[in-house]
Amino acid sequence: MSLRAGTAILKRSRYSLRLYDQTRAFTCTTGRSQQTAGQPKDDRTTHFGFETVPESAKESKVGAVFSSVASSYDTMNDLMSLGIHRLWKDHFVRSLNPGSATDSTGAFQGWNILDIAGGTGDIAFRMLDHATIVNNDARTKVTVSDINPEMLAEGRKRSLKTQYAGSDRLEFLEANAERLSMVQNNSVDLYTVAFGIRNFTNKQRALEEAYRVLKPGGVFACLEFSKVNNRLFDGIYKRWSFGAIPLIGQLVAADRASYQYLVESIEKFPSQAEFRNMIEDAGFMIPGQGWEDLTGGIAAIHKGVKPVI
Repeated sequence: MSLRAGTAILKRSRYSLRLYDQTRAFTCTTGRSQQTAGQPKDDRTTHFGFETVPESAKESKVGAVFSSVASSYDTMNDLMSLGIHRLWKDHFVRSLNPGSATDSTGAFQGWNILDIAGGTGDIAFRMLDHATIVNNDARTKVTVSDINPEMLAEGRKRSLKTQYAGSDRLEFLEANAERLSMVQNNSVDLYTVAFGIRNFTNKQRALEEAYRVLKPGGVFACLEFSKVNNRLFDGIYKRWSFGAIPLIGQLVAADRASYQYLVESIEKFPSQAEFRNMIEDAGFMIPGQGWEDLTGGIAAIHKGVKPVI
């Protein structure tokens, strides 16, 4: 996919269209100098919610959380988003407008989409439906990648209710987003991650892997819980998050600890501006301010384009 095609993905969102009307082009910045960690890996720590843990321990701890919530994933997201995560996901997919890629002859080739931390298939099924129904594209394919086998099993089970089960348009891959050695350089048109990157041990490394696997002109797109931008609303939302969600998790799923971690992981995730800078540091060009707030900043969509060098 060319840089022009990648830019077109971004321009098709209502957010990007507003920016385009104002500037008639993207105002982009390129990645700043890469930062390297000088601390030995065995000594590095990270956060698991509000707890500080060795980096080597976080992966297994997060894995245990998602193994626990895999069968009740929709319920979890309903609680975390006050029930509107489905609307956010629909908007996220529409803003990317997947499908209808063509080669120099005008023949449909379809997009190669990599959906990271997408185990249950929520985003993948929406992408394929949009490409098929809206863009009349039956060639776009999605690889759903997740580090957690229970989440992937849930996605495979759900896929049986779609037209894509057993087709070459939908694949499932168990992999760590920080080490995608099985995915070739410059091979992906669109990299998506929804409500997953905040759980990664090394988010910067995952962003650099996204940059590596994307084609020049390819698009990185992330939907994630973020920072509410109204103080009063933020107070209300945090009271709900920390006071009600773990309790409901205990009542609904008999799992207070997993839901407590999930609300803490949102609090520890970088702000919109900080995460925008991380995407830039990975080498991406950033459109406009780099993000679109949803529902007052409860969630945000971030995008970046891999430049043609």
